[in-house]
Amino acid sequence: MWCSCYSRLVSLRERGPIVTFTFDDFPRTAMTNGARVLEQFGARATYYVAMGLMNTTNRLGQQFRKEDLHFLVERGHEIASHTFSHSSAREVPHNTFRRDVEDGEKAIAQILDDSVGGNFAYPYGAVTLTTKRTLGPKMLSCRGTCPGLNGPEVDLNLLRANCLYGDVDQADGAKQLVLENERRRSWLIFYSHDVTPNPSRFGCTPALLESVASFVANRGSKMLTVSEVMAEIGQRSKQEDHPQVSSAAVKPVSFALSAKRQAGALMNLSSPMIQRSPIVRRPEELGNAKFGVDSRFRILDPSG
Repeated sequence: MWCSCYSRLVSLRERGPIVTFTFDDFPRTAMTNGARVLEQFGARATYYVAMGLMNTTNRLGQQFRKEDLHFLVERGHEIASHTFSHSSAREVPHNTFRRDVEDGEKAIAQILDDSVGGNFAYPYGAVTLTTKRTLGPKMLSCRGTCPGLNGPEVDLNLLRANCLYGDVDQADGAKQLVLENERRRSWLIFYSHDVTPNPSRFGCTPALLESVASFVANRGSKMLTVSEVMAEIGQRSKQEDHPQVSSAAVKPVSFALSAKRQAGALMNLSSPMIQRSPIVRRPEELGNAKFGVDSRFRILDPSG
């Protein structure tokens, strides 16, 4: 239901096949290991950052630092928004969530000199009809965790994305998606979190990432960031639509989470949420089957 309502469709035309690698939150290993792997194949990633997680550590490992954002941008990667405090659109009032999205974008702008492209990913993949209807049109794009391929019509209010979790034994499923994306000439988005030899259940090994990235490169699909795809399909960034303002004009955002918000974020990271609606189950539930539909429940990614 979430994937079909309040859509904002644009045509991909003949621009596919395109593959995009994204990392959420993001743990430092997504930079130290993930960026290194992708750059071997000429690829760059989109990093969806929850700015309130900066300089913290959780069960996904050390989170990013301020200097990491500059490092990634200088190397051609994209920094996109993932709210400020990693809140769930289904767990807080709509206005509270909207403010959290705005705070996240302001925090990125303060560090990267107003370089906020307007691309956004929902924490936990949690989206409501209200947020899709009202937030979607205000962003350049919004990415969820509904699996599948984008195209020939692309819904900018809820880009489909597929998890890249586990070790190389999960590579075959990802490669099948690459081949199907090639056949359809569509846009395939992968997302993950930490990238370590012993990842969390929401991350992947460097070996898996390298296996998939090398396969994409050898097949000849374009590997682009989300912002690069937006440019290809004629969607202008916020900087092109509105003159830049000085960082002094941006209302300061505190980078310290309140005790209440921090506790809420930790609670959300430690327990999956179950919502009713059709969705493809997570690979850890399905084993090698990897993609299957459960018509009764949607199990949201508790890391996001």
